[in-house]
Formats: sequence, structure tokens, C-alpha cells
Amino acid sequence: DEFLSSPPRKTVRFGGTLADILLKYDKGETTDFELLKHQLSDPDIKDAQIISWLHEFRASVVYLTKELEQLVSILLKLPWLRRSREVVEEYLGFLSNLVSAQTVHLRPVLRMIVSQFVPPRVTIREDDVDISDSDDDDESLSENFNTCHRALQTVARYVPSTPQFLVPILVERFPFINKSERTLECYVHNLLRVTVYLPTLRLQILELIIEKLLKLDVSTPQQDIEDAEETANNSDNEGKSTEEGLFDMEEDEESKGNNAGSSSSERMAHPLAERLDILMTILFSYIKDACHVNGKLDISNTKDLYRDLVLVFDKLILPTHASCHVQYFMFYICSFKLGLAEAFLDHLWKKLHDPNNPSVIRQTAASYIGSFLARAKFIPVVTVKACLDLLVNWLHKYIDNQDTGTNAYCDVALHGPFYSTCQAAFYTLIFRHKQLLDGNLRKGLSYLQSLNFERIVMCQLNPLKICLPSIVNLFAAITRKYQLVFCYTIIERNNRQFIPVVRSGAGGDLVQTCTNPLDSFFPFDPYLLKRSKKTIEPLYQFWEELSAEDLEDLKKPIKKGSSEDEDDDFLKGETPQNEGVVGIAPNSYESNTRSPVSSIGSPPDCFVPYP
Repeated sequence: DEFLSSPPRKTVRFGGTLADILLKYDKGETTDFELLKHQLSDPDIKDAQIISWLHEFRASVVYLTKELEQLVSILLKLPWLRRSREVVEEYLGFLSNLVSAQTVHLRPVLRMIVSQFVPPRVTIREDDVDISDSDDDDESLSENFNTCHRALQTVARYVPSTPQFLVPILVERFPFINKSERTLECYVHNLLRVTVYLPTLRLQILELIIEKLLKLDVSTPQQDIEDAEETANNSDNEGKSTEEGLFDMEEDEESKGNNAGSSSSERMAHPLAERLDILMTILFSYIKDACHVNGKLDISNTKDLYRDLVLVFDKLILPTHASCHVQYFMFYICSFKLGLAEAFLDHLWKKLHDPNNPSVIRQTAASYIGSFLARAKFIPVVTVKACLDLLVNWLHKYIDNQDTGTNAYCDVALHGPFYSTCQAAFYTLIFRHKQLLDGNLRKGLSYLQSLNFERIVMCQLNPLKICLPSIVNLFAAITRKYQLVFCYTIIERNNRQFIPVVRSGAGGDLVQTCTNPLDSFFPFDPYLLKRSKKTIEPLYQFWEELSAEDLEDLKKPIKKGSSEDEDDDFLKGETPQNEGVVGIAPNSYESNTRSPVSSIGSPPDCFVPYP
């Protein structure tokens, strides 16, 4: 019955042999050639037909010159991936014969393979509008990707110049960031797989991926992510309270769907943050897999990958202001071995103290040093001390050089790297002072006194006037507690000299003050992406709750400003009850009032006057 009801197999072919058809075409007889093109373009073409044609084409690749690129284009559009194993093997054989005999077709072949790195589009049209994006048919997708990589490896084996032709195509085919999460995920995953068998392309592919991630990152400031999460939480709570009991069946089905895919609690409310989260998770997994062999760290592989990532960091991350998450790939690889973390710090230090580097790069390097020392749990106290010694000694030498010059006055434009280094040292002390004093208090105090912060604070360059108020306030409280330096006289004098900018607005006069003249940011502020932060959290030093004694120290000199919103949680010693951020430290992305220098990376206006 099944045999009788099934349609007959399409094995009928029209025209002569392929060689005859192509020879006739050369003589101007196009009838058979057009018939051949029509048969190859048939959407209902059967496996047996494809195999028959491919077998002939493999033997006749010598005829497939540039003049027949239209015919080759039709062959490259054949639906070979979702066919029987025999078709796939025959097609791979055809590709290898084609590119080895006619390298002129290498680019179209590579484009065809790379186009399969994403799930196929399913065209569903409603009212002449395409509402589809991609088909997430996971059953055959993984196998199809494996076949694509086999095809690419086969082509690379026959044409050694494949890598140099492949990179521009990988760049050109990279999906737009508004494509579905699944499309982006598949493409990035497949790009990283290419680096395994074409290692010469790893640096360029990592650079391409991180450049795209960076565009996503700077399009989603941390404040926007937090706002989106808060809005989503509020709407969820309202929905539960007002519509409880309604549409139970739909909710049950939705919850089943969510359980089948990614958990809804792990999804980011901000759509671009959701894409970034998925792609950062893939990047972290790749870094881990590339550095480990059979679960053990492979030092040689890790060093090679570290070198590539540092090059990408220098080219893309360091010149980018106020990126929030992408830079954590350096944080993560440095956690594998202390030697890598020290190498990274040394690399940043060289950037900072080299006067030939642009001032903005030196300042950013200082921000990275301070943030890395403060936030990386895996950095021991001995390394923190070594870095503080470097930073503080450089500051003292800088002050020595300025004392005799004509520029010994407070000016961000002249002394930007100096102020950024001061801020890095203060920030490190705020986070690490307990560890520096732990064990032997006398020895710890002796070390902190040897740093001679008093000279830095009292110098004519006046760093307390330039550094972020949240850092200055806490640094002042800690140094007073341990009698290292008394900052409040200088802070009070700076406040008297501080001239606010008055602007007239619709709601009356607005007093706006520039509280971040350095326009600094902390690269390793708390990580907000829900999935990928599971990788970072065990390595991350959150801001710890302050003791009652510390709270008293902080509260004494502080007076509340005119607005409750202007108080920094860090200054009050409180940690907001927010699941997304376990602890809050001086940060650079909360803002009601922005620095006039830039609209990105400035803190709230929390300049606190002292009596």
C-alpha cells in the first residue's frame, strides 16, 4: 500500500551528458543548458537526481570556468545539508574538486558555507509583512553545523589561502544585533569553532566578536539595564496582584514553554542585554575550554589565548569609555593563574607610566588597575601591596617633579594621569584596607604609614578636589580611623572653593555641579547579566557591609544634601536590597546629574560639605 500510494522517484533526466550540454553551450546552443539549470533549481529535486548530477559535475569541473558562474551559483544553492548522508558526501566531494580546479569560485563557496552558520529562515508572511526570523529546529541544527565545519575544513585543505579570503566573509555575514538571540548565538558559536581548526584566524575572529559585543555593551548602560529589570519586576508584581486566577491555562502553557527553554527568571528584561548575556556566556565557555585539557589547566594554551586577548583588549576595550561587561573576559582569564593576573597588572602599569601614551589611555589604565585590585578576589594581599608600592612611589616622584615646575597647581587637563592614579590607590585602599591590616595590625599600620598618603593629599595638586566625592569621603574616614592622614580640613577648603553652575530650567533654577571632572569609571563595577554572572560571582569581591564602628566614622562628618536621591548608598554605608547587585561601592554609572564633560560614566551629585 505504501509503495502504491507514494509518488514515483524523480530519476528522469532530460538532455545528454553534462559534457555534451556544456560543449553545446559553448557553441551557442542554450536549450539543453537552460533545461539543466531548470532541473537543478527544482525545489522538489530528489536525492537520486542530486547525486547523479553531482557525480557528473565532479568529473567536469574543468569546464566550470568563470563564464559559468551562474551555473555554479545554482549548484551552491542546492539544498544539500538537509539531505541523506549520500548526498552530503557527494556534495563535499564536489566542493573539494571545484575549489581545487577552479579557485575563482572560492569566495562563493565560502559564502555559501558561512551562510549556513545560522538557523535557516522560515518565511511566514502576514499581510505582506515577514514576521519570521529563524527556525530553531534543534534536532538537525547541530548536525548541520558539524557538516558545515567539515566542508570548511575540506576547502581549507585543498586551498591553503582560504583563511585570508574567509575573514572578510565572516565580517560581512555577521548578523545584525537586532536579529534573534538564537541567530547571534549560533553564529558566534560557529565562529569560535572555526578558530579550533584554523588557529591562524583566532585573533581576527576574537577581535570581530568582541567588537560586536562592545557595540551591544555600550548600547546598554548599566542604569538602563537596572531600570528595565525594575520595570519588569514591578509589572510582574502588578500583574500577579490584579489578574490572579485569570488565564490560568495560558500561564501553565507558558511556564511549560519556559521550562523547556531558558528559565524566565534568567532572562534579561532589556532585549540587548539579553543578547549580550547569551554571547558573554559563550565567550566565557570558549575561554575555559581553550585553556583546559581534560579538566586541567594547560599553561601553553592559556598563555597563547591570553596574548591574543590582551591584543584585543588594547585595540578595542582600552580606548572605549564606560563599557560595562565585555572587559570581564580579561578578568576571567586572569583568574586561572596568578601569573596571568600579575602580567595583566604589569601590562596596565606600563600603559600608565609611559608618558608617550595619550593621557586618556593612561587614565583608563589607572582605572583598570584600581578596579582590578579592588574587585578580583583571586589577587592576594602581597600582590596588592606590590601594586600599591608601584602606584604610590610613582605619585611621589610625580610630586617631586612638579614641585619645581610652573604647573604645580590643580588642573585635570595637565595632571589627568596623576589624579587617576591617586583615585586608583584610594579605591584599592578602601576595598583592601582590612586585608592589609589583617593578622598583624602594627605591621599593617606601619606599611600604610610608609606609603605617606599625607604628602599626596597635602600636595599642591590637591587630588581630593578632583577624585570622585564618594571615594574621597570613604578614604577620609578610613585614613582618619587609622590616623594615617586627616583629610577633612582640605575637603572643607575645597568645598568653599567649589563653585556650582546655576542653570535656569522649566522647574526653576537648577544647581548643577561637576562632581566627576576626571569623567572616570570603574571597569569592574558589579556585573549585572544574569546567566554569565554565574561565572564571575565566585571570583568577585563585592562591597562588604560596614561594621557599626565604621558606620559611626562615616556618619559623623556627613551631612545630608538637599535631596535624598543625591546621597550615595556607599557613603551611608548601606547596601540596597537588590538581587541584581549584591553590594554597592563607589560607582560611575548611577546618575541624575551628569558631568558636563560627557553624558556617560558620571556618578550622582554627592559632593558632601563638611562643617
